[in-house]
Amino acid sequence: MKYLCLICAEKVMEQMPRPDADKHFEEYREFTDAVRKSGHYLGCNRLLPPDAASTVRVRDGRISVTDGPWVETKEQLGGYYLIEARDLNEAIQVAARIPGARFGCVEVRPVAEDAQTLQALGFDTQEAAA
Repeated sequence: MKYLCLICAEKVMEQMPRPDADKHFEEYREFTDAVRKSGHYLGCNRLLPPDAASTVRVRDGRISVTDGPWVETKEQLGGYYLIEARDLNEAIQVAARIPGARFGCVEVRPVAEDAQTLQALGFDTQEAAA
């Protein structure tokens, strides 16, 4: 089963002294190498800081775009890993090794791949399985 590990933290990387940030990036490189070797890795990306975001809302058919993140939380989404794991427990064990879990949190969310969800999204379930 696929799981999305959403890495959320306050502006940790932007506030670290350069040597600490370099060490933190190295920890991510090591984690990424390890998760690739273990067979769990499917993909990952770091996101630009929250001030590069745009927040889109649609109300009464009108589109509203606001610069920056406008979510009621101190922690912001900073990146993600898409992993393959046997079950939620294994996904949690992988997510616990993500360096950002020490500074913020990692939300582990199953990816909906079941036939009902795929059909609701308009996919032919036989096509999607291939």
